[in-house]
Amino acid sequence: MTDLHQLLDTQRSAFLAAPPPELATRRADLSRLAKAVSARADALAAAANEDFGRRASDETKLIDLVPAINTITYLDRHLRRFMAPERRRVHPALWPGKARVHYQPKGVVGIVSPWNYPFLLALAPLATALAAGNRVMLKPSEFTPACNAALRALLEDLFRPDQVAVVEGGPEVGAAFSGLPFDHLFFTGGTEVGRKVMQAASANLTPVTLELGGKSPAVIAPGADMAQACGAIAFGKLVNGGQTCIAPDYALVPRGEVEAFCAGMRSAAQALYPEGLNDPNFTLPIHSRHADRLAALAEKAEGQGARRLPLFEGENAPALLLEVTEEMEVMQEEIFGPLLPVVPYDGIEEAIAHINARPRPLALYHFGPDDAAREAVLTRTTSGGVTVNDTLLHIAVDDMPFGGIGASGIGAYHGPEGFRTMSHAKSVFTQRRPNGAHLIRPPYGKWTRRILGHFLN
Repeated sequence: MTDLHQLLDTQRSAFLAAPPPELATRRADLSRLAKAVSARADALAAAANEDFGRRASDETKLIDLVPAINTITYLDRHLRRFMAPERRRVHPALWPGKARVHYQPKGVVGIVSPWNYPFLLALAPLATALAAGNRVMLKPSEFTPACNAALRALLEDLFRPDQVAVVEGGPEVGAAFSGLPFDHLFFTGGTEVGRKVMQAASANLTPVTLELGGKSPAVIAPGADMAQACGAIAFGKLVNGGQTCIAPDYALVPRGEVEAFCAGMRSAAQALYPEGLNDPNFTLPIHSRHADRLAALAEKAEGQGARRLPLFEGENAPALLLEVTEEMEVMQEEIFGPLLPVVPYDGIEEAIAHINARPRPLALYHFGPDDAAREAVLTRTTSGGVTVNDTLLHIAVDDMPFGGIGASGIGAYHGPEGFRTMSHAKSVFTQRRPNGAHLIRPPYGKWTRRILGHFLN
């Protein structure tokens, strides 16, 4: 705790001693960061492969590094516009004054990043905090030591420790980190840990952004292209071994199309990974404890009457779970792996009711034509984000906010919303001379009453 407080004090003192970084300085930092990630892509991918036991270099570059570089580049390109003061309207009673909103750095931002996307989910909030002019303390997951070492080496080569510092350690360090009096705390991880992080931050009234998870549904609507839907869901569910916070967590399928959906999912999964569990492109669970958890989820569900349909051969292979019930653990908690419960429904109203009876998910996927059913799903359900006729891709649109709602998160980043999350929006009203402000100050007289009568009527 002493070391953490000293590091925080060092960064805060450096922040207060210098004026907010100018546009050119921030853009230079972002540019150097993007170039460094690109130059070290092979080494970073090798580190991820070491931590996961098997994670293809191409997959790490596709889902971790390229999106991170895109986010950094987006911030660099749009930073001038984000930093510019915004003009706001002034009531005639306050004329000729002018109102502006200035976005200023908050100070020191703490970032807690998870293990599943060890580079993207550390670098994207880091770049956002730097774009907003802040200093950063980054706490990555203890489950990715090789990635952490590579990330630490990269950041130490680019930034002084009073600007960016990496803090490593297990749950005790994470708990202490969350309790520091940051100017903003950004957490990505599970809902239960998110609650503890928010509780720890509340002692210091530290504002938080929580990027959590939940059970994100994939809705197969009547009239959907089943082959296309299965291909997209199989990719969204199986990429990174299913260890994705916005992966489809269960599928809502018209009752009469369940058999076709199952056949389509098997075909799509085998096309993605022809060698099944031994396919070099299939990412393994991060550690044995997580693998055992997934196996236990499937076994418990089967013991309660669910039917397991493997998508390809092998023990503990990715599978669909049929005939599931709400009492099963697999239907109550986020799966975070290659298991997909299939829930049949008899009408789109039933599907909507099913979604709305549960905590609001981080993502929702809809497959089907642009018709009344789609409009009903989009307008009558609430989720962090939506992709229509595909999966995962809304997170890759840098100009849109990304974040959850309720149990799936608080706040958002990406796009201009991300810059504002990491900034303080300071209102500045500038009064000019001459002005009529004296007319609304004591001693009140006839002009005051005339003005009041005008506005009251």
